[in-house]
Amino acid sequence: MAQATNKNRFDLTGRVAIVTGAARGIGKALAIGLAEEGAAVVVNYAQAADRAAEVVKEIEAIGGRAIAIKADVSNEADVARLTAETITAFGQIDILVNNAGIIYPGNAEDYPLDSWRKTMATNLDGVFLMSRDVGRHMISRRTGSIITIGSMSGRIVNWPFRHAAYNVSKAGVHMLTKALATEWAEHNIRVNAIAPGYIRTELTDQVSKEHPDVVNQYWEKGAVQGRIGDVDELIGATVYLASDASSFTTGEIITIDGGLTLR
Repeated sequence: MAQATNKNRFDLTGRVAIVTGAARGIGKALAIGLAEEGAAVVVNYAQAADRAAEVVKEIEAIGGRAIAIKADVSNEADVARLTAETITAFGQIDILVNNAGIIYPGNAEDYPLDSWRKTMATNLDGVFLMSRDVGRHMISRRTGSIITIGSMSGRIVNWPFRHAAYNVSKAGVHMLTKALATEWAEHNIRVNAIAPGYIRTELTDQVSKEHPDVVNQYWEKGAVQGRIGDVDELIGATVYLASDASSFTTGEIITIDGGLTLR
């Protein structure tokens, strides 16, 4: 492949990205971050249509191109439709960001099987279904970058909250990333993941209100940087993995946690 210059190595002009779960939080930040580098973006959402529309407006306000498409990533038919509608709208898919995820805390001995299955359906099955469908398209074009939002929870057991299902789903995502990277390297498709630590979102803000001691003692003091992260601090790694700057990077899990997992 032609080598990009230092000036345009991170440029995503002319590329098309799908970001799942992009109506809020991390997904919203990554959708806007990719658009800022020139990518046309499909803002996927499952329920929050009004919020997804606002993300599209924000992207258009900075001169970008974006549309919102409703789809449940755990539903095979929805995933096929999302892929097809993206190709119809933009002609191709160059970047897939698997961000959609859920968490249901609970003690393992009392954990409902239904909650376990819902967690796996979205967090792991959804990543597989999206990667499989979009991967087929990328294979046909012999190019593409898939980026999955894993978690440090795929490497450690978070404490004091209990959420074994979430930990297992994210560990599975990390291994799926490595497996797909190995299988699809021959098609010039790179597959990587980002493993965030505690990041400030609406969910973490709610936990901070209800359990300030947990946030202060475990989340903030647990990181060597002494704080939790901001959603914008995940954009750089995402753009790197989506762009030509990471042309020799595949199968990696990039941990961004302020150093929490160092000790």
